[in-house]
Amino acid sequence: MHVNGKVALVTGGAQGIGRAFVQALLGKGAKVALLDFNSEAGQESKAALDEQFEAQRTLFIQCDVTDQEQLKGAFKKVIEHFGRLDIVVNNAGVNNEKDWESTIQTNLTSVIRGTYLGLEYMRKGNGGDGGVIINMSSLAGLMPAAFQPVYCATKHGVIGFTRSIALAANMDNYGVRLNTICPGFVNTPILQSIDKEENMGQYYSYKDEIKNMMQFYGVMDPSIIAEGLITIIEDDTLNGEVMKITVSQGIHFQQYGQTPFKSSKR
Repeated sequence: MHVNGKVALVTGGAQGIGRAFVQALLGKGAKVALLDFNSEAGQESKAALDEQFEAQRTLFIQCDVTDQEQLKGAFKKVIEHFGRLDIVVNNAGVNNEKDWESTIQTNLTSVIRGTYLGLEYMRKGNGGDGGVIINMSSLAGLMPAAFQPVYCATKHGVIGFTRSIALAANMDNYGVRLNTICPGFVNTPILQSIDKEENMGQYYSYKDEIKNMMQFYGVMDPSIIAEGLITIIEDDTLNGEVMKITVSQGIHFQQYGQTPFKSSKR
C-alpha cells in the first residue's frame, strides 16, 4: 500500500512511539488522526505538526481507549472528518503492575476493540476498501519479563490475537492485513514508569535489574520503530507477521513453524 493520500488513525499518538508514527505517516503523505488520553500533549503535538505539515492533514481527538463509547466515537469522527480510513495503529499502552487490571484494559482489551472497529470500517465484505492494522506488542510478548508479568501477559495476548485474526482475514478475504510490532527498549515515557512505585507496585525494588537489562540490550529511538511501521504498511505481502526491532539486529521477523491448521478459503 502506498501511504500517500491514505488516512491513518493512531492511538497513543501524542507522545513516544505513537508520536514518531504520526510524524512518519505525515512525512509519507498520509492524513493522520492522533488519539490520546493526554489532551495537553495532544494539542502540543498538533501545533508542532502544523508547523511542519498542512494543518488539515492532522486531527487530534482526546480519547480514553479503555472507554468503549469514546473509542467508537473517535473512529466515527475520523471517518466523518477525512471521509475514509485505511490504516489503524493500536499503539496506546501503559506499564502498571500495581493497577494491573487497567494495564489489561489499555494494552489488550482496547487493542482488540480497536482492531474490530478498524475491520468494521475497512473490511471489503462490509463496504470498506481494505486496509492495514498494526498492533503494538513488545519483545515482552515473546519472552518472560520477571518484573512485569501483567505487562508481559498483555503483550503475549496482542500477538496471539493479531496472528489469529490475520488468519481469519486471509480466509475470508477481508482485504485487511494485520501485523504486530515487537520493539525492545525504546526511549519513551513508559520507560520512566519503572522508576515509580505507583507503576511497579511489588516489583518496584527490582528497578535496578530492569535498568541493567536496558543497559545490556540498549535503548532505541522511536524513529526506528516508525521505520518498521512504514515497512509493514508498504509491503502488501505481510499478514500475520511479528516484526521484532532490536538494537543488535534492527528490523527482523519472528520465525514460527508451520501453522498447524489452515482452513481452505470459503
